[in-house]
Amino acid sequence: MESFNQKYQRLRKQLLSGGIGLAGVFILGTLWYVEIEHWSWTEAAYMTIITLSTVGFSEVHPLNERSRMFTIGLIFMGIFTIGYIANRFTEALIQGYFQEGLRERNRRRTIENLKNHYILCGFGRTGRNIALEFEAENVSFLIIESKVEAAEAAQLLGYNVLQGDATQDEVLIAAGLNRADCLVAALPSDAENLYTVLSAKTINPQVRAIARAGAEEAVQKLKRAGADAVVSPYVTGGRRIAAAALRPRVMDFVDGIIMGSNRALYLDEFFLDGAVCPCVGQTLSEAKLRSRTGILVLAIRRLDGSLIGGPTGDTYLFDSDLLICMGTSEQLHQLNRMINPLHHRS
Repeated sequence: MESFNQKYQRLRKQLLSGGIGLAGVFILGTLWYVEIEHWSWTEAAYMTIITLSTVGFSEVHPLNERSRMFTIGLIFMGIFTIGYIANRFTEALIQGYFQEGLRERNRRRTIENLKNHYILCGFGRTGRNIALEFEAENVSFLIIESKVEAAEAAQLLGYNVLQGDATQDEVLIAAGLNRADCLVAALPSDAENLYTVLSAKTINPQVRAIARAGAEEAVQKLKRAGADAVVSPYVTGGRRIAAAALRPRVMDFVDGIIMGSNRALYLDEFFLDGAVCPCVGQTLSEAKLRSRTGILVLAIRRLDGSLIGGPTGDTYLFDSDLLICMGTSEQLHQLNRMINPLHHRS
């Protein structure tokens, strides 16, 4: 199925072809009257224009039989060419292609201005749910989708969409991969997700890449390709179903925190930069994160990868620690301002 953008580009080419055809007819008529009738260029151009426009003015000079036959042909060529242009132009007005062209240019400007955004590859069943979560979290993201119907459906929902093949380098570059924080490969096949991760890591080795894996054997392949995290819907879904059966209230609580737009509590992670964070080198008690913001520090991920679950007040905070915290939206914002004071000065 031809996308709206493809139709728009086709119509532009048709209008351009019509304009070139009309210009060619004009040049042909002018050259005839100059070379055959030996008129001046002004007279020849004037005669061609009144002939093509069929305004009914008399001839500039009397014409011989041969030139009258040519003039008749010139009239028919003008009618055909102008009619073709008028037909294309009318279709453009009726279908709203010009307005869509303006909207398309605005969308491109929006994509070009995206920075520190998320790139979601694929708008299938998995991609739709990811987009809903991104929207609920109010993060800036862009969808790459190759199928016309899915791309247009995403646009109707108000998402930023780039139609194209996410496995192609030029598409990822057009999506602003060099400026992105994270790429999520949620395409239908493991092979497509593998190619996408490989391309993304080649273009921007610093981007965080999350991939969907349908088969268990694809998990290790995706990790070797550079994926920072690989999620298998079947494995994850099975574990969540088992957890919901064994610990239903715990799962209700966890689901309420990590999913949905109306939740009261949130989970978030915060990176401690020793150059700006005043808490580095202090214990949790000394930093007074709990008393000053109300948040709860659930765990601390050290730079070496070790995880401290349920840290106590005597736990020290070091440079490059990653805090996993729970709190309300306002509490988490206060914590962010507290550990990144330089980023929030007016």
